Amino acid sequence: MPNLNHSSSSHSVPSPLHDAIKNLAGHLVRYQFSKENVQVVGLGSGSTVAGVVNEMPKLLDKTTLEFIASSLQIKQEAEKNGLKIVDEDRIPNIDVVIDGADQIDSKLFMIKGGGGALLREKVLISAARRVIIIADSNKFVDKFSHPIPIEVHPFARSIVSIKLQEAGGIPKLRTVQKGYPFITENGNIIYDTSFNMLYNVPTNELKLKNIPGVVEVGLFTRLADIYYKVKSDGSFETVTS
Repeated sequence: MPNLNHSSSSHSVPSPLHDAIKNLAGHLVRYQFSKENVQVVGLGSGSTVAGVVNEMPKLLDKTTLEFIASSLQIKQEAEKNGLKIVDEDRIPNIDVVIDGADQIDSKLFMIKGGGGALLREKVLISAARRVIIIADSNKFVDKFSHPIPIEVHPFARSIVSIKLQEAGGIPKLRTVQKGYPFITENGNIIYDTSFNMLYNVPTNELKLKNIPGVVEVGLFTRLADIYYKVKSDGSFETVTS
């Protein structure tokens, strides 16, 4: 069976998100990095973060900041742009994390993990002094409707599937072309699990995480310090928790 990781072959950012990202990158450097004396930046995954990374070299002295990437995709983008990548020993020193989201509910909880990097993204977010989320306006919803990515050790594949169903979920094994299982950079599989309703997101995050064999859950309940909501005209507004 091929060992296929989650890196996507396309990192293009659709417009108007592309225009907003160019504006946001400048805003981040001027108002978030400079004023907050940022030295170590955690980078989430996905096309939104890739877009920000591509704009960074135009705006800052690349030798002044250190970056920690949550995925090979973003690490490659950062290296291509000459950013200084450091290893996981610097995670406790992260000043700010920049990331996207699959969905953000009315309480500003998030579903993440569409790209498969939920474990590493959650580690970076848990360690960071500040968290910044950038998402298209259609990602902001009243209640979650997106399946929750759940990273699972392959040894526990069968029993975790049963436990998720007992918890009211409908797990679907994430696959890639030709039906092979999607394998994360940590060597695990992902069940994209649908639930009719999640009444208490923090409680459900812990409940799902406590299933033996579950490595991480794509429910993110640490609130970001600021959310940038990208509008259809390429402008953005800020939402604070």
